[in-house]
Amino acid sequence: MEGAAALRVDKWLFHARFFKTRSLAARQVQAGKLRINSQPQRKPASLVRPGDVLTFAQGRSIRVIEIVALGHRRGPAAEARALYRDLAPPETERREAPPPPPGLRPPGAGRPTKKQRREIDRFLREE
Repeated sequence: MEGAAALRVDKWLFHARFFKTRSLAARQVQAGKLRINSQPQRKPASLVRPGDVLTFAQGRSIRVIEIVALGHRRGPAAEARALYRDLAPPETERREAPPPPPGLRPPGAGRPTKKQRREIDRFLREE
């Protein structure tokens, strides 16, 4: 009965498509980079249930996820999105830096492309 109501955290992360392989998910947990209900976890065999909240780093962002359902397999992305609810606020603060003006090029950027050269010429003619 316990096995049907809970699933290993590394297996769930793999089913929900947060990590490409189950071993990558297990390494993330073993490194202590995952919290289940605000409690740090180091065992990939830790059990998760619907209603648990997971917090972990993925790339440059911190993910806060509430488990809605347990997966039985690693299915398509639409099926994986049905397993969780994202609790993190939208990332509106992080914006990409605007491109530099056409006349300025960072050192070591190499030769400009033809398009960049035309933009530089247009910029210099306007002065």
